[in-house]
Amino acid sequence: SVALEDTLRIEEQSRTETAMTDFRDDIFNAPGQIVIGNPDGDVTLVEFFDYNCGYCRAALPDLATLLAEDSGLKVILKEFPILSNESIDAARIGVLVGESDVDYWTFHEALFSSRGKVDKSVALAAAADLGLSPVNLELQMGEDRVAKTIQTSYQIAQSLGITGTPTYIIGNEIIPGAIGVDDLRTRIANMRACGETACS
Repeated sequence: SVALEDTLRIEEQSRTETAMTDFRDDIFNAPGQIVIGNPDGDVTLVEFFDYNCGYCRAALPDLATLLAEDSGLKVILKEFPILSNESIDAARIGVLVGESDVDYWTFHEALFSSRGKVDKSVALAAAADLGLSPVNLELQMGEDRVAKTIQTSYQIAQSLGITGTPTYIIGNEIIPGAIGVDDLRTRIANMRACGETACS
């Protein structure tokens, strides 16, 4: 049974590596994706998140810490609304805010620090606080390009076996769950040292 487990694990790893190669551009270079931190950073951290995910909310300070202390870090945020229809509505507004010339991180923090369920009205209010028109956003949130951005996240997730939030990608490693700032920091440092999240 141990040999079988090893075989299955190697097959799974091989499938993941193939999917990572197939979707590399969508993961790291998608047009219009939300980038915070240093857009030319030497290490990229990708996070798949849902605005109604309690673990994502708890992990937000980890991301804030990394952004504050690491000027070489590029962070890509992937809208991955899997918990409710309200999450999908908030994600659609999020995509539009990401396209706008405003500070997405302020919007991101506002939604995660709001009380209760994050839905369309919460997202529109946070966007309005940044000077965007809630009427225009509501008119645009059903457009195909917005749906396509979220659909791409679903496709990547399905191919990589991502089923929950938050899920991080650093290098070729997929990291499910809120693992804490120290573990993330270690993986980022290893990427700089040896190009992998774990150096031998």
